[in-house]
Amino acid sequence: MDQKEYREYHRELELLQEKIVELRGTLDNDTLKKKLAELQAETLKEDFWKDKERVAEVNQKIHFLRKKTEPWDRLSKSVADTLELMDLAMDEGDEAVLEDSCRSIGSLKSEFERLESLELLSGEDDDKNAYVTIHPGAGGTESQDWANMLFRMYYRWCEKSGITIDVIDYTPGEEAGIKSATMFLKGGYAYGMLKGERGIHRLVRISPFDSNKRRHTSFASVEVIPEVTDEIDIQINETDLRIDTYRSSGAGGQHVNKTDSAVRITHLPTGIVVQCQNERSQHKNKAFAMKVLKSRLYDIYRKEKEEKQQEKIGEKKDISWGNQIRSYVFQPYTLVKDHRTGEETGSIEYVFDGDIDRFIYAFLKQTVSRVRE
Repeated sequence: MDQKEYREYHRELELLQEKIVELRGTLDNDTLKKKLAELQAETLKEDFWKDKERVAEVNQKIHFLRKKTEPWDRLSKSVADTLELMDLAMDEGDEAVLEDSCRSIGSLKSEFERLESLELLSGEDDDKNAYVTIHPGAGGTESQDWANMLFRMYYRWCEKSGITIDVIDYTPGEEAGIKSATMFLKGGYAYGMLKGERGIHRLVRISPFDSNKRRHTSFASVEVIPEVTDEIDIQINETDLRIDTYRSSGAGGQHVNKTDSAVRITHLPTGIVVQCQNERSQHKNKAFAMKVLKSRLYDIYRKEKEEKQQEKIGEKKDISWGNQIRSYVFQPYTLVKDHRTGEETGSIEYVFDGDIDRFIYAFLKQTVSRVRE
């Protein structure tokens, strides 16, 4: 690289530093740090530990404030240190250090984007665990295979994001793919990060199941709902339930165990059906299915409170053309495009390997922009 390129990288890093300062001001970071210092000082008082309720309350607040401030402190310091190192390296003509510094800018920008996105997760359910359910649309084996591709995509994303995955239902298709699958995702703001994935996903490709090698369009729906925690009281009458047991037909391995204790629960007033087959105990499967049902009912209640008519209960889009939130195209070109944000990439293989952060962040940014407007 020549000096001009180094200066361009240097300016790019300066702009990142300015963004950090601007966003921290918007988040009132100084006030949060002042409050953190006050709470930490309170823990040093002699009589502080005598009040157990106050101890629990203060420790919880300290934990929250640290999570809000310390990552930004670390990023800000890393950017400042890198800028200082680049200045010294340019003065001394140390190209090796300059190249290392330039290479680190990408990771610093990625960390900024990650922290910025987490700041957007301010909804009351964003920090909750999540249930992700995938259903194929019309089209038989082709759509079932597409649903399984989405299942793998989210599974890989969770692995890369450090989110714990528990597959509680996996019903394979007759020839290939899945008829349905439900994952329980724990940690990492699972619901907040994936709530924008809810909707219809469209695939265009040359079908591997078509002997004439024709191009097919397939659809699958993705449902993302937050886990109901103990503090949320959801009342369910036993008389409103139909409970069936059946033999697990899962794929085994990383998915579910083959047992005779799978449970399916139908909530008669709403028609909601949930099932669990990952435990060997019928009792445990029933308990887990009830948790999923409560979360589904809570999600209905939550959507009824939302202002936009299209998100209210009773308005469910068909798993078909015109309703998709994102398209994945293999032929005649490769492209993944989100129709809500305009975010797109031609690196379709990476997307199916779990690289969907760009779409998640774009949705979160768009959502926050609309709120601020």
